[in-house]
Amino acid sequence: MPTSKQKTAADILRLPAEEMYQTEIEALIAGEKDKVPSGWKMSPKSVLTYITGGKAGKTPITPKYIGNKRLVEIAISTLVTDRALLLIGEPGTAKSWLSEHLAAAIHGDSTKVVQGTAGTTEEHVRYSWNYAMLLASGPSREAMIKSPIYRAMECGGIARFEEISRCASEVQDALISILSEKRISVPELEFELPAVRGFSIIATANTRDRGVNEMSAALKRRFNIIVLPAPQDIETEVEIVKKRVAELAQSLDLEAALPSEDAVAKVVTIFRELRNGVTLDGKEKVKSPGGVVSTAEAISLLANSMALAASFGNGKLTDEDLAAGLQGAVVKDEEKDKSVWKEYLDNIIKKRGSDWRSLYNACKEINQ
Repeated sequence: MPTSKQKTAADILRLPAEEMYQTEIEALIAGEKDKVPSGWKMSPKSVLTYITGGKAGKTPITPKYIGNKRLVEIAISTLVTDRALLLIGEPGTAKSWLSEHLAAAIHGDSTKVVQGTAGTTEEHVRYSWNYAMLLASGPSREAMIKSPIYRAMECGGIARFEEISRCASEVQDALISILSEKRISVPELEFELPAVRGFSIIATANTRDRGVNEMSAALKRRFNIIVLPAPQDIETEVEIVKKRVAELAQSLDLEAALPSEDAVAKVVTIFRELRNGVTLDGKEKVKSPGGVVSTAEAISLLANSMALAASFGNGKLTDEDLAAGLQGAVVKDEEKDKSVWKEYLDNIIKKRGSDWRSLYNACKEINQ
């Protein structure tokens, strides 16, 4: 069997952004003409090109974020200063995606990540110890296990803190002194680690989870907060979904044809109407399911439907494949969501005529 050292990029399920888009990053760095801030790999203008798309010499730069360009400019300019950045928004508004690509372009390493959960402790923010070494020889630099934030401070990099509002308040508050003083105190070794220039933190928070562990006013003051909106119009959302599905299909080597624009438009239409509680024309109200029907969910649904078509069909996406994905995406709570989905099928999709008839029949068959 091949060892881990023998594995190639094609063997890795998901490459970090800096490896996936290495050619683009190298082209932007090589063609740099503007001033590069201390600790950065490229200038703010080049970071903007990397995120929103353009060209670096003859190398095309694919857009990583499709949305309000001004918000991206504000995010980048925040990271030029000593302020940390907080991206908040509904699920599926590309908070984590934008945070990863900002870290990749600015620092060349997007993997210094703290994942916020109910089980995240203060040690994940600061440092912990290898207790076998600690018991054997006492506190030492070798026995220390550095957190991603510690490592980012040490090298002047960017640490990412995902879903910060999912953490307990005492864990969140451990960031206050770090963001204020730009140093971590290690009393066991009687020293303080100062942050190297270039250090910053990009945090994300889900507006649906705002009530889980509300961030303190003191912590919020340490961040520049940017709200990422859901795509404003269906055309933008369709474009985002098509792009990400194509990238996923290539990454996962899905042996199925990409979904047609009509299929993508139907999925996005259904998701927007269920999410907003009203049909696109504004004429009829619809009930929303309890789960999240976000752009990210639409992308996952279409990728899963492609896998179904490749594995058990002829490789061409059918309405039956889409129906199976829709059932799983919408009906998260069997008791409540199933009735919401049935009502939507009968009151909205059924009345949309022959173009929607095949999808309606496939969905009804599964939702019996």
